[in-house]
Amino acid sequence: MKEESCLVIGGGLAGAEAAYQIAKRGIPVTVYEMKPTVYSPAHSNQNLAEIVCSNSLKSNLVTNACGLLKEELRLLGSLLLKIADETAVPAGQALAVDRESFSQKVTEMLEKEPNITIVRKEITEIPKDAVVILATGPLTSPKLAENIKELLGDNELYFYDAAAPIIEKETIDFSIAFYGDRYGKGEAAYINLPMNQEEYENFVTELVNAEVVTLHDFEKREIFEGCMPIEIMAKRGIDTLRFGPLKPVGFTDPRTGKRPYAIVQLRQDNSAGNLYNMVGFQTNLKYGEQKRVFSMLPGLKNAEFIKYGVMHRNTYIQSPNHLNAGYQLKKNPNIFFAGQITGVEGYVESISSGLVAGINAVNVYQGKDIITFPKETMIGSLADYISTPKETFAPMNANFGILPVPEEKIRDKKKKYEMLAKRSLEVLKNVEKER
Repeated sequence: MKEESCLVIGGGLAGAEAAYQIAKRGIPVTVYEMKPTVYSPAHSNQNLAEIVCSNSLKSNLVTNACGLLKEELRLLGSLLLKIADETAVPAGQALAVDRESFSQKVTEMLEKEPNITIVRKEITEIPKDAVVILATGPLTSPKLAENIKELLGDNELYFYDAAAPIIEKETIDFSIAFYGDRYGKGEAAYINLPMNQEEYENFVTELVNAEVVTLHDFEKREIFEGCMPIEIMAKRGIDTLRFGPLKPVGFTDPRTGKRPYAIVQLRQDNSAGNLYNMVGFQTNLKYGEQKRVFSMLPGLKNAEFIKYGVMHRNTYIQSPNHLNAGYQLKKNPNIFFAGQITGVEGYVESISSGLVAGINAVNVYQGKDIITFPKETMIGSLADYISTPKETFAPMNANFGILPVPEEKIRDKKKKYEMLAKRSLEVLKNVEKER
């Protein structure tokens, strides 16, 4: 017997947006939020859609990837973007909010919505016989996390994010970089950055002295037991990296005909082949320091980092194995995931996933087919990224690198982004006209 309402587990940004999208389509929805009965280590008040870190939702410019995503969400009638605009504080070209006013207003709007029932209760098992959206965030409670693991499989739920930086391929200097695999084996799938002794030693010196992000106490044990940051590895000795992830054995530098002193490898990160991640470069360096230090590497002087490395507590699922581009679980079409647990990273990205999951939960509830948004849109490209199989999967934020590469090659970055933004909004407007 199917429940008479859709269920949303988690009242964060994604869950709040999902609940609103369901309710405004005339379908009753019950939102389960564990606060104030149980608080995660990062949360402190009872409001829904609580913002716990920065109050910035990043740029408002459509020539910025997150700015484009916000404009798409406005076009699609996002409640949380509407409230963010209403509670904005001065922040130049960025959208920043009064975080207390924002979460309070979201809470009030959902509480007075007649189709929404809010239940303050911790859910430890995924409800059966209901259309459910799991939007429990990067700090999913341990009991529910165990239930999710049972649903997906033991190795499909990650409790921290240890991701290496991702680089746009066209910004790599191929007068230095070259394709190849160790000992010439395989398909020469890696891009390699050869280093001489001076380059290597200068890089290590800057790496070990660079500024790092301060971790929360609850993050430190899990992260450092599971994965060693490259800057910590480098502190063990000057040669540690070149006998580890930067080992040059089996390579020849085409420029010299000799083995490099050390080598950095980049691995393809998406099916389009325009994004590459830095192998073994999981890091806790501050973003500005990553740009400064990693740009010292041969071939990366002018590299565009579309995502910096991160190491923090972040529960997420191996989405490409389990979700389609509608944020729907492949093995059970009544279950959806939304928010950072899916592998989208950032406030606006979480809202985006909640909106898509909410729309599709209604479709399933009504016996209709789910919808997927075109890859040419930022909202669609994010959904595509987290649902497309890849060798390694790590959380992703909105960026122009995940959009389909335009047929016309545009060298000027500003003009390129303007074109991509124009294309995205036109495609989305056409989709809305047809619905």
